[in-house]
Amino acid sequence: MRSWLVDRIRDVLYAVLDVLASVVIWPLFRLSVRGRKNLRGGGILVARHRSYWDVPILCVAAGPFRRIAFLARRGLLRNPLLAPFVWFFATIIEREAFSARDFRKAVRTAERNKIIGIFPEGTTRPGASPKPGAIRFAELLGRPLIPANIVPHGHYPPTNPLGFPKVEVHFGRPFSVEELAKDLPEELPRKERYQLLAARLMERIDAA
Repeated sequence: MRSWLVDRIRDVLYAVLDVLASVVIWPLFRLSVRGRKNLRGGGILVARHRSYWDVPILCVAAGPFRRIAFLARRGLLRNPLLAPFVWFFATIIEREAFSARDFRKAVRTAERNKIIGIFPEGTTRPGASPKPGAIRFAELLGRPLIPANIVPHGHYPPTNPLGFPKVEVHFGRPFSVEELAKDLPEELPRKERYQLLAARLMERIDAA
């Protein structure tokens, strides 16, 4: 009962903050959204991570009544501006030393929320390799993967406070891990299979 009540409070606060953020995000990025209907059934939302703007842009694009529960690395708590939002709205994990405890926390989050947000690269650092965590969660929970492509028309992340680019957000068609793994040889070693699936996942994100 307590966890249900906490989740409902989060839903209300999230909706309020989302509406307030939209007042800034929509005009600042001249935001346009395509494929929002693909979020209706829920799933594991996956996107490239290039900027701290990614989270508010995705949340505003999804709308105030489709709360995205993100998995967040503990290092974000060192940022005094982000820490309160990370504590209350995200599930904190140790990205560099992912443990069984982190896995259980992530699974509980997935069981209590319709849409889980994961950035496969796990960092905004350019050139980071995607990790297969989102694929494993989708397999375990039987949830579809939903690709979200943030398409900027200009420099992103913005470096000039007066030069924010127009941004489009495309929510692609949900798909299963089985669909992602189509035509992969069954005899592939587990590690190699997940590496190939992670690479395919990023291609799906870019094509959304």
